Amino acid sequence: MYDFSAYTEFLEHETPETVLVCHHLTIENDDYKSFIRGKFMVCGDNAMLGMFNTSAMPKDRDEEMPTSEPHFVLGRAICPPFPPGLHRVLFGMGCFWGAERKFWTQSGVYVTAVGYAGGSIRNPTYQDVCTGRSGHAEVVLVVFDPQRVRLEDLLKVFWQSHDPTQGMRQGNDIGSQYRSAIFTYHDADHEIALASRKLYGNTLAASAYPPITTQIEDAGPFYYAEPYHQQYLAKNPDGYCGLGGTGIGYPGECQAEIVPIATTYAGQDTGPG
Repeated sequence: MYDFSAYTEFLEHETPETVLVCHHLTIENDDYKSFIRGKFMVCGDNAMLGMFNTSAMPKDRDEEMPTSEPHFVLGRAICPPFPPGLHRVLFGMGCFWGAERKFWTQSGVYVTAVGYAGGSIRNPTYQDVCTGRSGHAEVVLVVFDPQRVRLEDLLKVFWQSHDPTQGMRQGNDIGSQYRSAIFTYHDADHEIALASRKLYGNTLAASAYPPITTQIEDAGPFYYAEPYHQQYLAKNPDGYCGLGGTGIGYPGECQAEIVPIATTYAGQDTGPG
């Protein structure tokens, strides 16, 4: 079983250059345990592993990622200011390439972007995040119109598009940056996300899945990823996508209003042309 209290706890271990990342996961697959032990320094028995990475701690950066390019698919600016009345949510569900594509196709979604959230340094790079030392998750920023699509409908896409019981991995993508996570910007959205986790967790438990490990927190800083990561699978249709759901449906009906993507928001042409 998963120890939620230690899910994202980072502690000093031995020296300031080494940080113990308390990922207390129950790992029963011997091949996976061998892979982890080869990739990380590991302490703990065969059931509960505490993994820590001994690479240098990434540093804060003053330089922000460039965000001037419009969305490759939707043709809109990917950074604020956004039109009034729109909501934002951040979804972490493994590699953000495939995750972003899941959402830019949804009716009522104004724009998407990929980036990093939930970590401890400013303006991380992809290389920083891949060390596992910055604490960030790969996430998708979804900006949506709550009058046209409910958060519950976006959560349905989220839950059904990955396996939220896998802890610090998603399929073959292994590391804390691939953890399942939801970061919300509104109190009401936070409560909706919590309720959806409980609902889907009960559904998965009925099919003998372990508990959901999805982290749900108020959103902190969101840092845009490098331009080549943005809408990666639209630019590279044959690119890698490691997403895979459990095959178990979310127990809620989709009630989103179907609205053409080329809709006008506050006088702005939101279509790609």
